[in-house]
Amino acid sequence: MKNSPHEETPGGAGSTPGRTAVATLAGTTLEWYDFFLYGTAAALIFNKQFFPSLSPTAGTLAAFSTFAVGFIARPLGGLVFGHFGDRIGRKATLVVSLVLMGVGSTLIGAIPNYDSIGFWAPVLLVALRIIQGIGLGGEGAGATLMSMEHAPAGKRNLYAGFPQMGTPAGLVLANVIFLVTNALLGDGAFTSWGWRIPFLLSFVLVAVGLLIRLRVTESPSFNRVLAQENVVRFPLLESLKVGFPRLALTLLAVVANSAVAYVFMVFALSYGTQQLGYDKQFLILSVTAAAVLWFATIPLWTKFADRHGRRTMFIAGSAAILVWCVAFFPLLNTGNSVLAVLALLGMGLIIPVTHCVQGGIIADTFPAHVRYSGSSVILQSGAILGGGLAPMISTALLNSGGSSTGVTWYLVVICAISLVGAVALFRLVPEGSEEPAAVRAESLSGV
Repeated sequence: MKNSPHEETPGGAGSTPGRTAVATLAGTTLEWYDFFLYGTAAALIFNKQFFPSLSPTAGTLAAFSTFAVGFIARPLGGLVFGHFGDRIGRKATLVVSLVLMGVGSTLIGAIPNYDSIGFWAPVLLVALRIIQGIGLGGEGAGATLMSMEHAPAGKRNLYAGFPQMGTPAGLVLANVIFLVTNALLGDGAFTSWGWRIPFLLSFVLVAVGLLIRLRVTESPSFNRVLAQENVVRFPLLESLKVGFPRLALTLLAVVANSAVAYVFMVFALSYGTQQLGYDKQFLILSVTAAAVLWFATIPLWTKFADRHGRRTMFIAGSAAILVWCVAFFPLLNTGNSVLAVLALLGMGLIIPVTHCVQGGIIADTFPAHVRYSGSSVILQSGAILGGGLAPMISTALLNSGGSSTGVTWYLVVICAISLVGAVALFRLVPEGSEEPAAVRAESLSGV
């Protein structure tokens, strides 16, 4: 595999690639647990708890609107944490982001519902959702950088994939705890108050994550930035020097993965239960099984990318997602449980092809001294345009058209945009064409 244009020599005193990879995986798993827990609750619980005066459709749309608020807050977190991550280091900012996410999620579990405090209930929900979004906005890019910048030579995609595994792992953890709590308490008690327990557990899980994260060393790449006195005052502005064409194409290339993933993980739950009559537990278990498949295949895809190159794999994966989006809702709409499981497992198999390497593709767009800031802007902007709006847009399209056809076309269009963006991006920046001599020498020496 050819190294990236901005790849530095790996290693450094005290660097522990394996420990760092595990720590970033643990941290992102806990952050995504909190974020996905909210998405599941928004799909199944929050319309009754916080918007009871609205119709079922309007209540679901309102709940998904609060879900989208978290995505809108993520760029703010990306800007703040990216700035300090490029100025004071990756490690400290990632610790703060984890604490922020845990506090926001824990407090969501303590909010009185609409029947208790009226208007203030959804207001507090939105405020804490913003805190969640800010925390996750600082986590996404930073965890990828920490693991990737500690990676041994020739394994950057593999190590950059460890934090990406936290996405499906967080979904599995959230859904399992959600289901177990529901099963132990029963539907009535769970809908009334038991849904709070998984949120309150965030405090314990984040404490465990902090114990792991505090043991890692700072990124070797950032240590070199400090040694070379290359810290800039405004890293975000400096990162924009990459140029608008490359920034725009990178954003377009990654936006579809987020949109498709959140339709599959969040919207499908409300659609399947409210419109198609699937059992709630069945759908959550099916999505969880798909997330396990997603998690398990990421190391396989990242090893393939390290060995054969990630660009062809990313384009092929983008095309495969587009094709599966055409089949997804027709399979779900049959009402057949076997075909529904097939539709969801197909998503779990295909989504990781692009998801596992998109963090590395974004990070390699920027040099080390502005990488956190630049990566955060691209990653979180893509999350808003893709994942944050997807459940709300899908609900609106379903309500206006009366069928899932509009949702399918929405996914096909956004997947086509990402596919074209990826092809154009990789033609704009030929692989390895900007490698510095030191990196080429390292590659040739087999280090």
